[in-house]
Order: sequence, then C-alpha cells, then structure tokens
Amino acid sequence: MSNNIIDWAETGGVVTLTIDDPTQSVNTMNAAYLESMDATLARIGGMGEALKGVIIASGKSTFFAGGDLHDLLAAQPDHAVQLTDFVNAVKRQLRAIEKLDVPVVAAINGSALGGGLELALACHRRIVLDGEGVRIGLPEVNLGLLPGGGGVVRTVRLLGLAVALDKVLLPGTAFRPTEALQLGLVDEIVSTPEELVAAARAWIDAAITGIGQQADPVAGIPGGTAYEPAVEALLPGRAAGLRARFRGAPMSAAANILAAAVESTQVDIDTAFDIETRYFVELATGQIAKNIIQGTFFDRQTVNAGASRPQGFPTHTAHRVAVLGAGMMGAGIALSSALAGMEVVLKDLELAHAEKGKAYAERVLVKQVAAGRRAAADAEAILARITPTADVADLSGCDLVIEAVFEDPDLKAKVFGEVVDIVSPDALLCSNTSTLPISALARSVGRSADFIGLHFFSPVERMELVEIIVGERTSDATVAKAFDVVRQLGKTPIVVGDGRGFFTSRVILSRLLEAAAMVGEGIAPMSIEQASQQAGYPVGTLALLDELTLTLPHKIYGQFREEAQRTGAEFAEHPGDRVLESMIDDAKRAGRAAGAGFYEYVEGKRAGLWPGLEEAFGPTRPAEDLQELVDRLLFAEAVDTARCLESGLLRSTADANVGSILGIGFPAWTGGAAQFIDGYPGGRDAFVTRATQFADKFGPWFSPPASLSETQSVAVRA
Repeated sequence: MSNNIIDWAETGGVVTLTIDDPTQSVNTMNAAYLESMDATLARIGGMGEALKGVIIASGKSTFFAGGDLHDLLAAQPDHAVQLTDFVNAVKRQLRAIEKLDVPVVAAINGSALGGGLELALACHRRIVLDGEGVRIGLPEVNLGLLPGGGGVVRTVRLLGLAVALDKVLLPGTAFRPTEALQLGLVDEIVSTPEELVAAARAWIDAAITGIGQQADPVAGIPGGTAYEPAVEALLPGRAAGLRARFRGAPMSAAANILAAAVESTQVDIDTAFDIETRYFVELATGQIAKNIIQGTFFDRQTVNAGASRPQGFPTHTAHRVAVLGAGMMGAGIALSSALAGMEVVLKDLELAHAEKGKAYAERVLVKQVAAGRRAAADAEAILARITPTADVADLSGCDLVIEAVFEDPDLKAKVFGEVVDIVSPDALLCSNTSTLPISALARSVGRSADFIGLHFFSPVERMELVEIIVGERTSDATVAKAFDVVRQLGKTPIVVGDGRGFFTSRVILSRLLEAAAMVGEGIAPMSIEQASQQAGYPVGTLALLDELTLTLPHKIYGQFREEAQRTGAEFAEHPGDRVLESMIDDAKRAGRAAGAGFYEYVEGKRAGLWPGLEEAFGPTRPAEDLQELVDRLLFAEAVDTARCLESGLLRSTADANVGSILGIGFPAWTGGAAQFIDGYPGGRDAFVTRATQFADKFGPWFSPPASLSETQSVAVRA
C-alpha cells in the first residue's frame, strides 16, 4: 500500500518496523495503522527463513499512544458490532506478532501508555529508553475504559492476577522506566537512542529460535488462577473493596477490569481475548467513558493549549517573583514557584514569619527526598531559590508579584501599595483571592491594566487548578501573561470573569446550600452524605462544609444578597443559608476549625455526625428517594455552571469542565459540570425537564437558563 505508515528497513534478515503516522502527532490504533500492519505482516510472512528477527520502533517522540480517542468518543451502542470487529482485528495482528518464530523486540523510545504498552506486550522483549518524561503503563481505567488490546490478559499472564490488578490495571499507574523494570513490564533499560537499537539487535542475535511457538498454558500464570483456593478466597474481598472505593458512584471501568482479569485466568488465551473485548466494547460504547474522555482528556488539552488565552501576544516567562504573605498559601506559592525554576522573594511583616514560610517548603522537599521522589541536591537547589525577607527593598527587580495575605481588601491594597513602586515597572500584579472582586482591588492599587486575580487552591504545591480572574480593566496582554505564568508553574489555568465568587467558589456554594437545606427539611444527615458519595464527590457535602467552615459560604451568600439589594436584581432566599446561620449563631458550631460543626470532633478528628441535629432542625427521616438527593447536589452545580456560561463569566465549556473537576471535586464520571448536562440520560431536553421539576419542588435556583433550551449544545460554546 502506498500510504503505509509503517516504515520497513531490513539488515541481515532483521527487519526494523518504524511506525510513523504523518497525519497525527502520535501513533494510534486507527484504520491506517490496522491496514498498514496487515500489509506489513503479510510482507514479513513472505520472507520465510530469511527472516531473523523484528524490531518495532517509533518515528515519534513517544512510542505509541494506543487507541484513537476521537474514534472512541464517536462510538455509540449501535456501533458495538463494528467496534468489536475492529478490536478483534487489532488483537489478531498482535497475536500474529507474538506467534512469530523469530524474536520480536519493542524498542520503546518514549512513553508507551495504553495501546502502546499492549503493542509492546505482544513482543517477546521490551527495551525502553530511560528518558525524561518516559512513562509505561495502562491508564485506561482513568478514562472509564479497560485495556482492550490484550492488556488485561497479557499483564495477568505476565505478572499474576494480584499484581496485575493491584499495581497496573486498577490504579492505571504510569510508571517510570526503572519502576516498570522492577515490576516486570519491561525487560531492559538503556540510556541513549543508539543503545536502544544496539540492545535490540544484540538480543535478537542471542535469542532462541521458535520463540513464538512456546506454550501459553493457563496453569503458568504467576500466583495461580482464579480457580485455586488461595486466589479464589481473595475475590469476594476485591469486589467489596471496589464497591467501598467508589461508594456507589457509577464507575464501571474498574468492575469490568476485575471481571475480565478473573475470567481470563479460567480459559485459553484466545477465549480470554474475546472476554476482554466484550467488557471493553461495553464501556467504550457507554456514556460514562465519553464523559470522562471529553472532560478529563480533550477539555484539559483545550484548556492547556490556550483556548481562553488572548492571542497575538508572545509567550511570557517570569524570572523573579515576589510572594507577599508567608502563610500557608504564600508558602505553597513560593514552593511552587521555586519548583518551576523561579527566584522567589518571600516577604512577610516579620522575618521570622517569612522564614517559617520557607521552612514549610523545606519540610515538603525533605519528605520528597525521603520517599525517593527527588534527589537531595535537587531539593537543596530548589530551596536555595527562596529568599525570606521583611524588607520591601529586597523586592527590587521582581517581574511578578503574587499577593497571598488575608481576605481583607484594605490589607491587600496596603501591601500592594508598599511594593508597586519597588518591583519592575512592568511587573505582573496578581492577587490570590477566592471571593474578593478583582476590579475593586485593582482600583485601590493602581495599574489596573496590569492587575489580575490568581485563585490558587490549597495545598498549592499539590493542587493543579488556578483560576485566572479578569478585572474590568485588565488588559488582554496581562491575561496572556498570567496564563503563561500559570503554565510555567506547571498548573492548569481557567479564565473567568470578575463575578461574585468567580466560578469555583460560586458554584460549589450551590451544592453546599442544597445540602444544608436538606438538613433543614429533616432528611437524615447520613442520607445526605451517602448521596454525596454515591454521586461521586470525594467527601460528604456536610463534611466538606465543616472543612471549609460554615462561616465562609454563609458570608459569600450574604455578599450575593447585598449585591442584589444594591443593584435591584431578583434574589431568592435559599433555605440552606438559614440552616448555616442557625448552626453558626444558635448552635455555635461553625465547623472543624471551631471544634464542632455538622460533625463531632475529637482531638481534631471527625468522630461522627452531631446527634443534636435532630433537636436543632426537627425529626429526621431517611431519604425516600436517594437518587433525588444525588441529583439535587449535581443539578445545583450544573445549572449554576450553565448560568456562568450564559453570562460570559466562563469563556468556554472546557474551562467549566476542567475547573469543576479539579477545583470543586465535581465527579469525574460526569466529565465536568457542563458535560454532565449534555451527557445526561435522554440528553439536554431530559436535563431541562428534571431541573424544571426541581425548580417547582425546591426553589427557583434550579430553573434552567434559557441557553439550555437553545438548539446549540452548551458543550460546544466557546
């Protein structure tokens, strides 16, 4: 075929196959690959005894990326037969590679994730380049899928059922080359591309003949099959463990992986492949995988590529950052900046406070060194980039300012006033705030065009999301600079308008108020927490309220009320706020920091729900319809997200989905708060119908905005 994407080179009977799809930045298992591999295998078969070995390599910077996610996103239930045929064709090719009588080596020059590792597992030896950023693994579970190209079957036969499940398949871990070698996923590591080719050729020269005809008995599985008593006894616990892990949330990929892995040990390898295919197709044609792929893969790509970044401005790099305030947030920002290679001046009112902030960075780095995640010399270099100070003069030459003091507009204006004439005249001026209007802060500071909000999440060094808040006079050049700085920090930026609460604080408030309202309705608090977990939220919503402290959402909601009164806008009182007010003022239970909230606390640790809730808010009853509680929590955030999109507070649904997942813990299975609307069973019309029912029953905050009734999907708005 003239458009074969697999290059052929033969020397002394050893064929090197270099996969390089010119239409894509990475190689995937698409139709072009399938056709090319068929032609290549036919050519190999025609060599006869002249064939001595095969090396499979890549012409890309990565080895192979696996299945084409665009194709999987398009797969519908009525495509199940075609998808099954395609997957079986891929497996037939991989099995043909595996059964060749000559040695076959995967020369892995870059990351081999998903189908890339499945291709390598079909080879007789896997040699990997120990390059920066090279990762090996089967992460399909994180996309709501399972490895459909033989990955389940082959890892179980290679590593054993327990190791394959616990280390590779269920966690979806991407391993560094040394970790993959230790686990047994690869056989050899080399340091340079030249060594990779030489090592592959050397192994072929030394390999035994007839390698593809070696037996593949089920009895040879390390650790035994699911029939053996020692293994069989563990299986009920594994199923129960998955149920406990996901707490009822609709995450079927892990369950399908467990079933496919166990069943694969009870049959011959070809039947095992068929079992794996059926479980894969079930997931790939379902809605949950599509939600996850859209929200966590494509939308994240869109966000990080700069869809919301103003165009026409050169890429900006910050070199010297002034961090104002050395509390927990400031210390985390300083550490994150130093990790990104910036020189950091960490300023506080007193030198001892600034030094305490640097000490926080030191503790984090020491833990990383102790865990083997960072070299000691690297940690020392990072720490050396942070200079604590109480002297404003030390900020001279800083081209980036990030203020991280208490949420007090007068205090923020004061600290900016002290430094604005000391730092570089074109320095980017950023305020870390979760609720305060950026436009008002900018007016008090001056240089409004250079002023912008950066809302970091705690702990800063671990949390990936940053909200970029654009003030009314913030220039496009400043937005572009801020976007580049956030990417320089290795974080994911979403761009939002300067509305009250911005995006994340505003939308999470909708769920917090709804959970509080349920308490006021007499719904058993444990039912509320169970609904939260069954929806897929990381923690119960009442527990989250305690963590945030009840005063924060109560204060933010009060600001919404005051703004509505000032502007004359319509405002519907949410009954959840009355519950918060009663907890704060009457019960004196403001949350975990206060030692008491919806939960009891013993030595700072959660110790069960407060028994006094029933006395405070009336007799409680178990939820008659737990799904209704689940939907109320999800719909509260999704409807408000749609309003943010309609008003222009959010610039894109990609920002909405990524921000809701990374920032407020919106369940990953939904693909994000905007994708939840389009992926809702029955489509947007069914979502609007359900939301309208809730509005009639519980309150107007559930009323769907007009944009949801328009013909254009909310998920394609930009």
